[in-house]
Amino acid sequence: MGRSRSIGRHGKDGRGKRVRWLVVALAAAATVTGSLAATLHGGGTPARARAQAGRPFHHPGVLDTRAQLDAVRRHLAAGDEPWTEAYAAMRASKYASMGYTAKPVADVKCPFDGKPGRGCTEEREDAIAAYTQALMWYFTRDEAHAEKAVQIMDAWSGTIERHSDDNAGLQTAWSGSSWARAAELVRYTYQGWSRPQVRRFRTMLRTAYLPEVEHAWPDRNGNWDLAMTDAAIGIAVFLDDRPAFDRAVKRFRGRVPAYFYLASDGPVPQAPPGGTLKTPAQLRTYWFDQNRYVDGLGQETCRNFMHVGYALAATAHIAETAWHQGVDLWSENSDRVRAALDFHAGYQLGDKAPPWLCGGRIETNMGPDVEVAVNHLRNRMGLKVPEAERLAVHQRPAGTDDLFVAWETLTHADNP
Repeated sequence: MGRSRSIGRHGKDGRGKRVRWLVVALAAAATVTGSLAATLHGGGTPARARAQAGRPFHHPGVLDTRAQLDAVRRHLAAGDEPWTEAYAAMRASKYASMGYTAKPVADVKCPFDGKPGRGCTEEREDAIAAYTQALMWYFTRDEAHAEKAVQIMDAWSGTIERHSDDNAGLQTAWSGSSWARAAELVRYTYQGWSRPQVRRFRTMLRTAYLPEVEHAWPDRNGNWDLAMTDAAIGIAVFLDDRPAFDRAVKRFRGRVPAYFYLASDGPVPQAPPGGTLKTPAQLRTYWFDQNRYVDGLGQETCRNFMHVGYALAATAHIAETAWHQGVDLWSENSDRVRAALDFHAGYQLGDKAPPWLCGGRIETNMGPDVEVAVNHLRNRMGLKVPEAERLAVHQRPAGTDDLFVAWETLTHADNP
């Protein structure tokens, strides 16, 4: 089993630069409504599954809801922190510029190991720009931002045909996650995106993205599966595709327990479903030669915290989108996610690694990946995640990793 290497900015692992901050004020706040009623958030019993199968999707409902964004508008109008500073950071970024220009290509070609590709950085950044412009539209009610988001999405839907080369799955996952969030928000809050344009974008997601992100990669590092599922569930909601949504939920339920360890799993971690890794020796190699397993350890902890951060962020995105659609994946995995958050956050904040953990050598390069999970666990479930809360505050205002995480202090900090 070859270990994959995820790409970051310019085709290599990396984090986005922190953007500078401005101070802004917004007027005219909207009335804040509550989140979906708790009665919608059932588990996976057959009766509940049948009820969910016949229920229409809640729109907008990919990562963000109208109620959540209305809450942010109220905070911005009042000049509250950390939202005002977080908005200023977003507004000052290149992604919010009215001069932003999309750079679509027909074949996005992304090889492993930082080798030269075509369209990889451009696609990811254009998708984040579309999402950023959609948020700017919602918070300011300036239609120019909605039009810019549409312009970016139309440029790609009229050009792209495929993704190719070794990193196609992960590339499609990262960009597809942001496309789905942008499209969902624009489609259901702005009247200027025409039906033919929407149909073409839906076709793009169904043909050039969904098949890639639904492809199974059980033996690759688990951040792949989770990032791909993040895109798949968002695309499914935008497409109103219940079978695709259900497939994403099933994949999530299999991969999260195989990525984040709990002692209740037994002496060795759970094997990825559908893969070839079964024996303790194989799993030890897969977990980067770690041979002591403790609550919260991740499959890629001994690789680096950056990739664990990707997995944490994707896990939170999937659970959050499912929550908005009446499926409570959070409760199913709260102990596991809570343990993983605090385990990694403590070391990210400076705790020294003991000799048994990765030989005492850890690479603490986690990005802005914890806001969504901290918000749900603490504010909705009332659970304590003290180290993760400290990390969230330390990173605020969380900007973007230039991959698939963007502006989550703004959208999810203290936003139940």
